[in-house]
Amino acid sequence: MKFLCDLENYLRQQFPNYPAENVLSLEACPAGQQGDFTLNCFRIGKFCGNPMAAAGSVVDFLNSHEDIASAVAVKAFVNITVKASALHRAGAADPEALLARGVLPAGERRRVMIEFSAPNTNKPQHLGHVRNNTLGMALGSLLKRVGHDVIEVNLVNDRGIHICKSMLCYQKVGNGRNPENTGIKGDHLVGDFYVEYNKMLSEAIKELRSTHPELSEKDNDELFLETAIGKETQKMLQDWEAGVPAVRELWQMMNSWVFAGFAETYKRMGIEFNHTYLESETYLLGKDIIASGLEKGVFTHREDGAVICDLGKMGKKVVLRSDGTSVYITQDIGTTKKKYDDYHPETMIWVVGDEQNLHFQMLFEIMKRLGFSWADDLYHLSYGMVNLPNGRMKSREGTVVDADDLFDEMSLLARNACAERGGEEVSEEELARRGEIIGLGALKFMLLKFNPKTTITFDPAASLRFEGDTGPYVQYVATRIASIERKAAEKGFSVGKDADWSLLDTPAERELAVKLYFYPSVLQTAAGKRDCSGLVEYLLELAKAFNRFYRDCPVLSAGDDALVSARLALADAVKQVITDGLHTLTIGVPEAM
Repeated sequence: MKFLCDLENYLRQQFPNYPAENVLSLEACPAGQQGDFTLNCFRIGKFCGNPMAAAGSVVDFLNSHEDIASAVAVKAFVNITVKASALHRAGAADPEALLARGVLPAGERRRVMIEFSAPNTNKPQHLGHVRNNTLGMALGSLLKRVGHDVIEVNLVNDRGIHICKSMLCYQKVGNGRNPENTGIKGDHLVGDFYVEYNKMLSEAIKELRSTHPELSEKDNDELFLETAIGKETQKMLQDWEAGVPAVRELWQMMNSWVFAGFAETYKRMGIEFNHTYLESETYLLGKDIIASGLEKGVFTHREDGAVICDLGKMGKKVVLRSDGTSVYITQDIGTTKKKYDDYHPETMIWVVGDEQNLHFQMLFEIMKRLGFSWADDLYHLSYGMVNLPNGRMKSREGTVVDADDLFDEMSLLARNACAERGGEEVSEEELARRGEIIGLGALKFMLLKFNPKTTITFDPAASLRFEGDTGPYVQYVATRIASIERKAAEKGFSVGKDADWSLLDTPAERELAVKLYFYPSVLQTAAGKRDCSGLVEYLLELAKAFNRFYRDCPVLSAGDDALVSARLALADAVKQVITDGLHTLTIGVPEAM
């Protein structure tokens, strides 16, 4: 705001120690106090004598400024009421400039790699993956929005014992089934074999326990290789690693089904990766780095020959087994180095559930000890579990909520809600299109509404309510404003920059102006925290503020043409910010609801 720049210049003239860079920032005036903004003078007290003296100097200057209606000191804080024209000039009067202020200065922009999704090719993606995908794609979009250069990557687990379980089951009961002749989406078909395999394994373990009572103390994982099917699965994994042609061909065929299915899921969510890494191509990476680390003393040999890293309070981490084979962190060390070599990011982010917190703490510490200069900028975006009202999901038992089934349900619920609202005649095709935008938007909005670390319960029906803290509530504000603008055009009004902003001086109009002013800082703060929930909260508050304005300040029926034009321009600025915010969260806005 102009008055803030003028105030900084005044303070530099008055106080020789006042810094050359800007240090003042506005906050919204606390509820119950008079004013639009508050200035915290504790931040400048040391330059101006003390905080109370600083507040006095600020008040003296502002009360003589042409844009200020009043400035009042409350101890070391100054509450500021801005004249209506100046207040709206800082935001609503120039939406393009307002949106542009969300971009960071060039010197603060970084090259950031974000890895998310990371599905396994033995089953379709489920609600847990949807949260991962939503967090990853929204954070990537937010970082891009504020100016960072973002590389989005996926690391697909397409090898291992769990993949062999689906493959072995297909060999036993597949009978030539495939996505084409069954009409089943490829990842769902392979997931069906995975569920069927675990039923077979459960029966085998049950039989083993009944015939060998001495094994009753062992858990299922310990009994896996005691069963015939477990031994067959282990043999298949060994054959895969040995490159046996028949096993590799079966693996490639079933993986191709899954990847085709994943592509459909990603397209529906709006996800595009810059690079997809495959564990089948990276699982042997890291051994050379371990060898180098042994020479440097980062790692040591344990008595049994295993290679370990003593990480102090975190414990001793095995990085190579005694037989020389890799463990999971071996691959992660190698893949992390490869990703850096491929793209040279300044920051690397992993979106992975909180059950892997210790793993990433260990990985990051090991990378630092190995001497990689970029290892100080590795970040684990840890997130909590997402449950349903009826409890947790279990992949092995087939009780997960498949992502595609969830998308269908959300889209259908939203489509039906639109149909029930009535209004203009809408084709079935248009209803379905709106249902997809609103349904997936509601899903993403609800998953982003909470801090990622929060374990949440997702209720599809509740997330689709048009009233309350939901995505459709925010989307509806944008569509309502679009409807107002269409009706205004019919009456000869258009949105322009020549509005008389001094007319917009009611509490509801001023509240909107203040909220619009803070949009750029909301974007940058959310990006800095790597947490989209702050942007979600802001959009909800802005939507609620608009609805208060719409209730108290008629737009098209304002009576005076100048007032109609000004309120129309204010509403349009709100629409542009809400649309920009939702798009930043990868959520669309339908033309009507």
